[in-house]
Amino acid sequence: MHAGPEIDLFEPGTFATTDMHAVWRTLRREAPVSRHPVGDDGFWSVTRYDDVQHVLRDHATFTSEKGSLLTLLGKGDPAGGRQMAVTDPPRHARLREPLQRALSVKEVERDLPRIRSLIRELLAPMKDGGVFDFAAAMAAMPMAVIGSWMRLPRSDWPELTRLTAASIAPDDPAFVGPGGPERTLVRAHRELFAYFQDVVAERRAAPGDDLIGVLLGMRVDGARLTPGEIVSNCYSLLLGANVTTAQPPSAVLLELAGTDALADWAAHPDLLVSGVEEALRWSSPAQHFMRYATRDVRIREVTVHAGDAVVAWLGSANRDEAVFSRPDTFDIRRRPNKHVAFGVGPHYCVGHTVARVALRVLFHELLTGFADIEVVGEPVRLRSNFIAGYTSLPVTARGVRPW
Repeated sequence: MHAGPEIDLFEPGTFATTDMHAVWRTLRREAPVSRHPVGDDGFWSVTRYDDVQHVLRDHATFTSEKGSLLTLLGKGDPAGGRQMAVTDPPRHARLREPLQRALSVKEVERDLPRIRSLIRELLAPMKDGGVFDFAAAMAAMPMAVIGSWMRLPRSDWPELTRLTAASIAPDDPAFVGPGGPERTLVRAHRELFAYFQDVVAERRAAPGDDLIGVLLGMRVDGARLTPGEIVSNCYSLLLGANVTTAQPPSAVLLELAGTDALADWAAHPDLLVSGVEEALRWSSPAQHFMRYATRDVRIREVTVHAGDAVVAWLGSANRDEAVFSRPDTFDIRRRPNKHVAFGVGPHYCVGHTVARVALRVLFHELLTGFADIEVVGEPVRLRSNFIAGYTSLPVTARGVRPW
C-alpha cells in the first residue's frame, strides 16, 4: 500500500484553498501512484505524465463505463455504455465519429464570424474602464458557442449555464442550493435532462443540421439512439463545452496581468496558437478523469486490483518536470507542448477544435483590444475537485483600442 500525503483529494474544498501544484510536485516525487481512502472505499491517484497517458489510453484495462468523475466514486454511472463520455470502444467510436465530423476544423472555421461577434459582446463592458468580473463573463462564453451549435434559444442560455455549473461544482457557494451539494446536483441533473427531453421530443419531427440533429440521425450498430441516449449525450456535450473553454482565460490573466508578458504576446501575433496551447497546459481546466481497473495491473511498483478506481490527474501531468521544461513558467513560445488538457486516448475531447478556435478568438480580442489589464480584486477559486478555475476575477482594462 502506497498512501498519499495527508491531503483529501476527494474533498472539493481542498482545491479552493490549497496550492495544488505544490501537492502535485510532492506526489510526483514521493508517491506518483498513491492510495487515497474515502470512507470504506477509496481510489488510486496517478500524477505523472506517462502514467496518466497509460491509464487514459488503455481502455481495455481501465474502463470509463463505471463513472469518469470522482463524484461518482463507488456509485457507478447509469449512463455507462449509453453516453459517449462513459462508453468504451468500439461503441464509443461509433458514437463519436458523426459528432467529430460535425465539429471539424472546416465546420468550426465557417462559424468564426459568429464566434468573434459573441466574444466581443461578452468583452464589451470591459471597454468602459470600470471593474469587470472577467471570470463571470468567461462562464457565459461556452454556452454562447455551444448553444448555437445545438440550436438552443438564446433566452435559455443563462439558465443552462447556471445548471451546468451546478452539475460541475455543486459544492461551490455560488451554486449550492437548499439541501446541500447532493440535492443541488440531483436538481441540476433533473432540470437539464428534463429540458433536453422536451427539446429532443420537439426536434424528432424535423431534425436540423445542428448537433442535436446529428444525434437524432445517428445509427450505432444499425439502430438509432433512444431518446434517453440522445438526451444523455446532449448533457455530455453541454458539460464538455463548459469544462474546456471557460477557465483558461482567467487563469492566464491572473498570471500575466500587470506584467510585460501580455504586451509581449500582443506584439507577436504569430504566437497566438502556441500561447493558447500554453494556456490550456497552464490552466488544465479538467483536473481529473477516473477509470476502473478491469483486471489486476501494475502501475510502476504498485499493484492495482480489478475493480479499483484509478484517478488520472491531468493538472499534475501538465506540470510534470520530466516532460515540460520550467513547468511552472507560462511560456507562450513553448514548443512542442504535448499537454493533456483535453485528455488523451479514445476520450480525447471531441470538441477540442471548437474550444481551441474560441480561445484563439478570445485571446486575440483581448490582446488587440486592450493595452493593459490589471487584477483589482481578490480572485475567488471554484470549489471543485474536477474543474480548476475561478468564479470571480475583478479586473480593469486600460488603453482600450477599437476592434
